Order: sequence, then structure tokens, then C-alpha cells
Amino acid sequence: MWSAQVLKLGQKLAEGKTKEIYELADQPGHVLVQSKDQITAGNAARKDQMEGKAAISNRTTSCVFRLLQEAGIKTAFVRQQSDTAFVAARCEMIPIEWVCRRVATGSFLKRNPGVKEGYRFSPVKLEMFFKDDASNDPQWSEEQLIEAKFCFAGLAIGRCEVDIMNRSTVAVFEILEKAWATQNCTLVDMKVEFGVNVMTKELILADVIDNDSWRLWPAGDRSQQKDKQVYRDLKEVTPEAMQMVKRNFEWVSERVQLLLEPQSQGRVVVLMGSASDLAHSERIRSACSSYGIPCDIRVTSAHKGPDETLRIKAQYEGDGVATVFVAVAGRSNGLGPVMSGNTVYPVINCPPLTPDWGAQDIWSSLRMPSGLGCTTVLSPDAAAQSAAQILGLSDHLVWAKLRAAMLNTWISLKQTDRKLQACNL
Repeated sequence: MWSAQVLKLGQKLAEGKTKEIYELADQPGHVLVQSKDQITAGNAARKDQMEGKAAISNRTTSCVFRLLQEAGIKTAFVRQQSDTAFVAARCEMIPIEWVCRRVATGSFLKRNPGVKEGYRFSPVKLEMFFKDDASNDPQWSEEQLIEAKFCFAGLAIGRCEVDIMNRSTVAVFEILEKAWATQNCTLVDMKVEFGVNVMTKELILADVIDNDSWRLWPAGDRSQQKDKQVYRDLKEVTPEAMQMVKRNFEWVSERVQLLLEPQSQGRVVVLMGSASDLAHSERIRSACSSYGIPCDIRVTSAHKGPDETLRIKAQYEGDGVATVFVAVAGRSNGLGPVMSGNTVYPVINCPPLTPDWGAQDIWSSLRMPSGLGCTTVLSPDAAAQSAAQILGLSDHLVWAKLRAAMLNTWISLKQTDRKLQACNL
């Protein structure tokens, strides 16, 4: 789906091998990114027209950026405008391609003789390349980037910005790697670019992420590769060969839309011992919502109505939906232990502690009989996060939100530290 809004185009701001960028005269701070039907390799040493590529690339990019944005990654993408174009925040681009690798292949093997193809990087391998066609995009070090003393849209690119791009590239790769795994497809490596938003002066993920940006191997098998490497490997460009390349691009654009859909839907069920615990339980539900996790709240007492507690438990066990139970019970917490002793589903204790008896009451949640595995978390937000981490093991969309939140927390700390250091100076 795309916007039917008619745009007033201004001047052409830039043109690359596969896209054109236009100013939007009636939307300050925004641009239109128009894809082309051109495919290139080797810094355009080889280039051909591939009918339909613009639409395929635009669809792929739009889906990828929607996935990342819904996870919580800041990007320039605003909306898909048409079959072949999308609206983005206007950025001054940093002339660096960040490359993240999980599997050794391609140019890495040429630059690192002795490493066999298929070597797996854990953690991922990060590299950067300065965008300069005349010099064939030379590899740069972080030190070279810092010493270049770039400044874009008023933002100086220093140690802090380099670290943020470094961490963000890894997070983006891991989110997409997890997503592609749901399609039994290995994300081998990928490249991304960053820009500085001319309005907000923020450093954000920009440009495009399409089938030119990565290597994808279905079932981890290079012989089934679906990315642009197929075009690079062509000994002769024939109409039949280009049709094969196009089918691969279409395969990717169809499946990338599936990445926006949950592969399994889990839930959290909060069991509270009394209606007086509702405010505490609502905080858990609100936090679950931020991860896209449905959350039910029920009232039941394991002390006063154990049969009803077990009936509610059986109700949620019986429909096959992955479930995490959170027991909210003050004073003597029988709810969590009873649940844990009667279900194989995860149980988290999150007691609403009171100032007068909190120190004593917590022991009923911490000191468990043998054979019980429920954990105890005091913060409602932390209880929801713990549940999300459990459900995220089988839901890539929940996992993506957790991974993006971890990145954003790190970025916030990094930027706060930089501001503090600036004040001290």
C-alpha cells in the first residue's frame, strides 16, 4: 500500500546508479527517492536495464525500513509513495558504506588470503569503505573516518558518531538476520549507509536497503543465492540470464513482505491475587504492549480458590498459544509457586511490594520449594521485558524490538556522556 498524495517535486538533488533524489517543494525537510530500472556491478563497470527493477527495489526497501522502524530503529524512511518511489527525511549523507558480515565470502576472502569461504564470524565482522568510485571504494579504518573530520548538516563526525554507526550497523544486521531466518534464509552480509537529518541534526539510517545491499543464501546454500551476486557472476549478459536475475529479485521482494508478519504469536497472562493489584498489573500490560505482545489480566487466588486458579491455567494451556504467566500477589505469594508447580510454561513473580511489609513479603516469592522454577522480578516493566525475552526466542518481531531498545539505550548513554564531557570542558 502507498500514499495517493500528489507531490510537488522541486529540484533534483542527487542521482546515483540506481536512484534519483528530488526535493519536495511542499514538504520542507523531505525528499522523494525514485528508483531506476538499472542494475550495476563493479562501480557500474557493468550496467544493464532490468524492467521492473525499480518497483522490486522500492518494495523491498519499503518493507525493510518498515520492519526496522517498527522495531524502534531510527531511519530516514517516511512512507512508500508509489510503486517505484518513497518519501524520506532529507539527509546529508556520510560517504561511508558500513559492511557487516556473518559469513566470509566475496571481497573479504581476496583481502584476507587463508580464510576459507564459509568461515562464520561470531561476533559479526564489521568493515567500512569510503565511497569513492575513482579509487574503487577503499577500505577505511575508524581512525581514518575520525581524522577526516567530516561535518554534515552541522554535525561533526567524531568518536561518538562513529561508535553509534558501528553499533547501529550491527543491530540492523542482527534484526534482519533474525527475520530472514524465519524464511530459512541466511543473511550472509549486508551494507548500510547513514546520514544526518537536515532538520533534526540526528544521525540516522538512510539511503536504501534492497537486494543490492546484501547476500542471501536460502538454507545457507550459496548455490541458491538470490541477491545481486548472481548478476555479478554472469559470464555473459543475455536476455535469459537477466530474466533469471529478475526472478531472484522478485523472490526476495515477495518474501521480504513476510518478514513483517509474526511467525508465532505469544502472549502474557497476568494473574493477580486481588483487584487492589490492578494498577501494578496494568503497568505490566502497558509494557507488554510496547513489545507488541497481547496481555490478559485475570483475578484469582491460589490460597482462596486453588481450583479456579488451575482452571484458568488449563484454559490458557489448552489453545496452543505460547504463554508466559506473571503472578502478581502481595503478602504471602502462593500464586506464583502454585502456578509453577502445575505448568511447564514460564512463570514470573512480580509482587506489588508495600513499604511496611515489603522486605518480609518478598521471601514468599524468592524462597521456592524444590522443583519450582519461577523467577522473581520486582519492576512491572522488567517483568514485561523478561516475558518478551522468552517469547522473542520464537517471535522475530518481539526480538527486534528488544534488540532495538538495547541499541537505543546504549546510544542515549553515549550521547549523554558526550554532553557531560562537553560541559566539563
